[in-house]
Amino acid sequence: MVAMTYRLAAERLSSGYDERAVLADLDIAIPDGSFTVIMGPNACGKSTLLRSLARLIRPSDGQVLLDGASISAMPTKELARTVGLLPQSAIAPDGITVSDLVSRGRHPHQSMFKRWGTEDEEAVRQALEDTQMTELASREVDALSGGQRQRAWIAMALAQQTPLLLLDEPTTYLDISHQIEVLELCARLQREGRTLVAVLHDINQVLRYATHIVAMKDGRIAAEGTAEEVGSEETIREVFGVESRVIEDPETGKPLMIPRAPVL
Repeated sequence: MVAMTYRLAAERLSSGYDERAVLADLDIAIPDGSFTVIMGPNACGKSTLLRSLARLIRPSDGQVLLDGASISAMPTKELARTVGLLPQSAIAPDGITVSDLVSRGRHPHQSMFKRWGTEDEEAVRQALEDTQMTELASREVDALSGGQRQRAWIAMALAQQTPLLLLDEPTTYLDISHQIEVLELCARLQREGRTLVAVLHDINQVLRYATHIVAMKDGRIAAEGTAEEVGSEETIREVFGVESRVIEDPETGKPLMIPRAPVL
């Protein structure tokens, strides 16, 4: 068995908002090349963990590590060249086109001494191609469907050319066809070698698409591993408080969770 490697990790991480602690003494390591999904009930700390990994929240204790070094003192542009972020409910400026939005992903690579060049043009072109947005490059973001809009934001993150990509609830507010569109893109990016970390709510989508699952409850990690390791009836009961039957998904062979109907 090949040993896992980890570029992004957290040690004894405690974090929250104002005086309210959400995470306490949490350890996590994101396997390189994985599509890691953080799941759990509402208010369990999923987005707080993701935002802490992205340095949007300063920990009250512990540290987030990138290549073994704390990200707390890392220059912003240096961090942005390694870790890309798709925030929850991202809002594009009025009238901006897909191409212009994606071009903003190159900002971490610009400086007083390094202006826009062919390398940046190629990064934008490749990001549009990878997200199947090339034909929509001249369209205004506001005119796109929900799934197309999410793909445009993912393209912007891809244009940063970061090996790590964090996505906070990328399927929220999307209908089922657009949810699948975004998840298929994430799965393809993982197969091509990127490391992705996402927060998702739908248990069966997590079990189908994630290569590594982190199940959270009350600010702690309740279970961690593959779909087969985490997607058990016992774990679903412990984490979500739901009685279920887990069967084999006839399409993928992965676990498929069926909630048990309440006894009336």
